[in-house]
Amino acid sequence: MRVLPWVVRDGAGKPIEAVSAFLRDLLACGSSAASCRSYGYDLLRWFRFLGAVDVAWDRASRSEVRDFVLWLRTSHNPARDRRRTDAPAPGSVNARTGKAHLAAGYAPATINHATSVLAAFYDFQLGCGLGPVVSPVPPQSRSGRRLNGHHNPLEPFRLHRRGAYRQKQPDREPRAVPDRVLDDVFAALACNRDRALVSMFLSSGARAAETLGMSVADAQPGDGRIWVQTKGLGGAKQACPASPEAFAWLALYLGELADDGVRPRLNEPLWWTRRHPLRPLTYTALRAVLNRINARIGANITWHDLRHTLCLRLIDDPDVTLVDVQQVMRHRRITTTGGYLRPRTDEVIAKVHEHYTRPRASPKPLTGWDYDPQDLADVFGDV
Repeated sequence: MRVLPWVVRDGAGKPIEAVSAFLRDLLACGSSAASCRSYGYDLLRWFRFLGAVDVAWDRASRSEVRDFVLWLRTSHNPARDRRRTDAPAPGSVNARTGKAHLAAGYAPATINHATSVLAAFYDFQLGCGLGPVVSPVPPQSRSGRRLNGHHNPLEPFRLHRRGAYRQKQPDREPRAVPDRVLDDVFAALACNRDRALVSMFLSSGARAAETLGMSVADAQPGDGRIWVQTKGLGGAKQACPASPEAFAWLALYLGELADDGVRPRLNEPLWWTRRHPLRPLTYTALRAVLNRINARIGANITWHDLRHTLCLRLIDDPDVTLVDVQQVMRHRRITTTGGYLRPRTDEVIAKVHEHYTRPRASPKPLTGWDYDPQDLADVFGDV
């Protein structure tokens, strides 16, 4: 039996067998280790809540799910702890990027994800003949059905009312990082490794986990492409374009590693830490790099913002079609790429401001109207 990448333990340190069986089922269905980790943390939060209210997981009812959602709505998210005294207030808008800072609590998307995980967990237990007779989690829609995101194009599309305990999620627009902020970010980078990373993110559109999972053989400067393991493809790798500038910084970074006596093999990770002993770069260290730059330049960008920036730049290029952009971004559906077509708030505000400041044309003088002289002669005769 395959060893689980993540195990949820109870207060005594023993693995919870119900959760382990559920995670094994996820692995058997083709889910990645990252998905199991995400589901495991949601279930850990749920079991901690049940321990606080002294309710067994197989005795939980709808009221416990309701109280769990209320607790998530009002509690503080420990991942939002601010370590700097001069950190911006949660939810405030950054003046440089125009993007709001993360709120102090759990986001509506996080609560909805936790509710979906609980629904899948109890559906699995019901299918195995375990747990309560009825799932304590309400269905995703008021019609009583669980939505799976698929729609038959031959049937008319019906709007489904939001199910109980499902939070309203804001429709956030993709936001590109302003060019002046990108210039400040690149100027604040301290080494060729970080310059290669920023250039690679900005030119390939790869996600953070995909970039960190690259090996030395995945970078092919002769073809102008890199190979990344895309989520949802069962470990298969896809090609992404990369700019010559990114490969130039990558060559300088690898040259520095060679001068330091480190020559990674083709099957070894491409990105390494700078401090000895050298270790493969992790997402925590990658995020710390950008956090230091944000604190220095007064911004709040993320690595995923660079992916949005590339997509919006390609959308604005008239020589690049929407299908081309979908291929570069590796979106499974064209509708996801089409979401970048809507006008951005900054552009709309600029156009409206131009409308207000544009000088108005002077109105044309009214010349009046008159009757045809021949018509007047026919009616009244010659005067």
